[in-house]
Amino acid sequence: MKALIQKLVESIGPSGYESSVRDLVKSEIGAPAGQFEVDALGNLIVRVGKKSAGGLRVMLAAHMDEIGVIATHIDENGFIRFTTVGGVSPRTCYGGRVVFVNGARGVIGGDRPDSPTAMHTIEQLFIDVGATSRENCPVKVGDFAAFDRPFLDLGDRLVAKSMDDRIAVAVLVETIHQLQGKQTPHELVFVFSTQEEVGLRGATTAAFGVDPDLGLSVDVTGVGDTPKSATMEVSLGKGPAVKVRDGRMLADPRIVRWMADSAEKAGLPYQMEVLEAGSTDAAAIQLARAGVPAGCMSIPCRYIHSPSEMVDYNDVQNGVRLLVELLSHPIDLK
Repeated sequence: MKALIQKLVESIGPSGYESSVRDLVKSEIGAPAGQFEVDALGNLIVRVGKKSAGGLRVMLAAHMDEIGVIATHIDENGFIRFTTVGGVSPRTCYGGRVVFVNGARGVIGGDRPDSPTAMHTIEQLFIDVGATSRENCPVKVGDFAAFDRPFLDLGDRLVAKSMDDRIAVAVLVETIHQLQGKQTPHELVFVFSTQEEVGLRGATTAAFGVDPDLGLSVDVTGVGDTPKSATMEVSLGKGPAVKVRDGRMLADPRIVRWMADSAEKAGLPYQMEVLEAGSTDAAAIQLARAGVPAGCMSIPCRYIHSPSEMVDYNDVQNGVRLLVELLSHPIDLK
């Protein structure tokens, strides 16, 4: 999967501009057992299989968008002021590089701080694209950009600027591949969603249209395994995590038990996740129409919402194995 992961994480797709990622996902899936659909918000919906006796319509969601920035002003010397698209922190910005959707590249600088220890605010940062005037600046107000970092393969540990959530996109693509030729009693609806980083927007409309019997999101989650980190039981390399709770959702307890029991029966490593802040597409799925039993499988990730997010390749592969196990058998939520 590493070649697929590299192509996905090096693609540019800030919220609202996911089309290049969507095209890549379509080409990587190839001709699925089901069909492709692109809805009004740009979600890519892939339907695989038909519901048989005892089967459910299961929606699985992973978001294609990444955090980024948008140009708000260009001064007379060609320096670009910007605001954020999604959860961008100024402490991860200074000295970083960005690439605009139109292909222009630049480096983030900042005003002289009030003191050597002061942290820049977003308003004090600017992007330098090498322009010398407003007229020869290749960026216009309203242009979107994402962070610009290459994929880094450290063996079991993989680093990139958009593991959130392209690593889950890779997991769903590989799950589709591995399910082909297998018997499943379910109608599986894989949703590669848009605009998650700015409010779960794509998953909200997709879940209304899909009207699933059960929903699962696949996303990243934070860890507690670095020096002086926040207290959290999730670590890299100990398996995918079964979400119990996050900032916007209480996972359905029946789905939590089903996921954990399935992992144990299959001999797959897993962890239990209690996330204090943040959420995933599962929160939107859960509130669709009259409500949907929903849960989430998480890939542990260090340095989330930074230009260098890190995951463990074994967790990724075990995440695929767990999804295939979950979807290959009847689901009995008790």
